[in-house]
Amino acid sequence: MLEVIYVVRHGYRSNWVVDPQTGEYSSNVRTPTGIPSDPALASYGVLQAQQLADHLLQVEPPVDLVYSSPFYRCIQTLAPFTDALAQRKGTDKVRVHIEPGLGEFYGLARFDHPSPATIEVLNTHFPHLYAEKDPVIVPSTKGESIPQLHDRIAYCLHHLVKRMDTDPNGPKALLICTHAAAMIAIGRALTGRMPKEESEEDFKCFTCSFSKFTRRQTEAQVAPHVAPWEPEQADSVPDVAWREGKGVAGGWSCEINGDCSFLQGGEERGW
Repeated sequence: MLEVIYVVRHGYRSNWVVDPQTGEYSSNVRTPTGIPSDPALASYGVLQAQQLADHLLQVEPPVDLVYSSPFYRCIQTLAPFTDALAQRKGTDKVRVHIEPGLGEFYGLARFDHPSPATIEVLNTHFPHLYAEKDPVIVPSTKGESIPQLHDRIAYCLHHLVKRMDTDPNGPKALLICTHAAAMIAIGRALTGRMPKEESEEDFKCFTCSFSKFTRRQTEAQVAPHVAPWEPEQADSVPDVAWREGKGVAGGWSCEINGDCSFLQGGEERGW
């Protein structure tokens, strides 16, 4: 069974803006995928990613599986680590799984938010990428409320943990790279701790910060039945009963919360 989940946020990125009246996104620097809200890391973020890679190569237990948001900045943040891992293990033994359910949080809007690039486009920029034909869940293009974000993340984690638990290779440690709001939601969904005030500062999400969650129950257990998410009703996310301290898949304890001690600049750009 899966025992540990490591969570990191992407590094310091380039910026974009959106016109709230028209929903038009734009950026001063052309993005690698051509999507204005899908920027690359700034040069400082590239340095952060290299420092994060050095840290990830030393964690115990070592990373067995890697999952990422489909946005360029997350995959780019993982690249120094996965490239180093490929040198150690061989290119054919390293894979970055792309999962839209771990993607960016956009607030609710009357217009469509941009979707991330396709796996075909991303494969022209990065090696080691893999995407299931059917993702676990895809955020609504109209954005989400904060409760919907948490439920989307919980639903995604429920299925990822279930996938790991039934993997014949028996992975013990999963690494996830995501965004600020999603990183907070992951901490809440895993531990089952949803504060009364959504804005409460509980789980940290600085750029390239590192969190570690360990499973409360390591004995085999039957995953509860959860209704499938339907793409035709993207706004409706099935409940996996994670609140009130239960947590996803039996619950997890937070051992490390947004650590940045390995970064030269320390804690930066919290959310």
